[in-house]
Amino acid sequence: MPDRTSLMRRIESVLDSGWLSNGGPMVDELETKVAQRLTAKHVVAVCNGTVALQVMAKACGLAGEVIVPSMTFVATPHAMQWIGLTPVFADVTHADHTLDPESVERCITPRTSAILAVHLWGNPCHVKQLQQVADRNGLKLLFDASHAFGCDCQNRPIGNFGLAEAISFHATKVMHAAEGGVIVTNDDTVAERCRLMRNFGITDLTSIDSAGTNAKMNELCAAAGLTSLESIDDVIQHNQQNMQAYRKAISGVRGLRLAVPPSSERRNSQYVVVEVNQQEFGLNRDGLLQVLRAEGVFARSYFQPGCHNAAPYAGQAGHQPVPMPVTERLLHNVLQLPTGPAVTKNDIRRIGQLLETVHQHAGAVLERVANDDRLGLVPDAA
Repeated sequence: MPDRTSLMRRIESVLDSGWLSNGGPMVDELETKVAQRLTAKHVVAVCNGTVALQVMAKACGLAGEVIVPSMTFVATPHAMQWIGLTPVFADVTHADHTLDPESVERCITPRTSAILAVHLWGNPCHVKQLQQVADRNGLKLLFDASHAFGCDCQNRPIGNFGLAEAISFHATKVMHAAEGGVIVTNDDTVAERCRLMRNFGITDLTSIDSAGTNAKMNELCAAAGLTSLESIDDVIQHNQQNMQAYRKAISGVRGLRLAVPPSSERRNSQYVVVEVNQQEFGLNRDGLLQVLRAEGVFARSYFQPGCHNAAPYAGQAGHQPVPMPVTERLLHNVLQLPTGPAVTKNDIRRIGQLLETVHQHAGAVLERVANDDRLGLVPDAA
């Protein structure tokens, strides 16, 4: 959590001023500091990451079909569907779980207006190849960077690619505003349209330039965002140390593969995601998840059943024009392990011991899972 004293000081300043929303000094400062951090020309703060996607899409003039991954949180396609666009799902690569440019190209039709790629787990997309696909086909390239604040790609901060990028500042993210988001762009026209659209299309006190919505970030959330930004480097450093500890802890466990590959570029390491190979490990992902939960380890599976298998997309023509074998496999074998400031190296060491024990005694563990809420496979820390 951000420094409570700094946060309360900012909140008291907001309350003393009486300026709670409709712009304000906290929002202005947050936009300026995030733009400086990302070396981007424009940052437009909004009330959450989903609305950031919607305002970004509207400001960029998207219409018809938008190609997205199914291997993402459902907010990505829902944001498009909600504003009258048609999400079309493409497959991802095995190496980093981001959009496969070849799969994207097979999804393009005369109705396609854009590609909306996701930097999943903080893994940068194949930006150069996706831009080439977009340019060849006259499409706009946008990014959902909800997982990727603080990550670099091609020695540049994520936020500087495509026509615009949307970043979530939800409380679960590496940098947060309790609830919030930003649109980042180096395009003057897109930035101007985003600022208009987040405030009902109003240009001054009485003039209305276009349709818009209420997407404004309030001053209290901006205060939380500024406080979180102050500690972002410490949070990322802790996450990176945890990631290194996990690499060491599971390096000898057959059947487990970290989905965030090592990189010489900056990563926020906010998501420790492993793929579970049932044949090599001895349990499938869901069996391992049950064991971890029984042992008090809050692991999670992502993103079942997959956006293409969820309402309102499942069974509807046009949403899945190509096979997605990598996505289908990942939906059944991806597992997220706990990390963050509250997770210590000793916690990770014990989780590693548990994973090794489960792997070595998979058959017996399966039998005990059915009868015992807590298996006691690894002793509690002293």
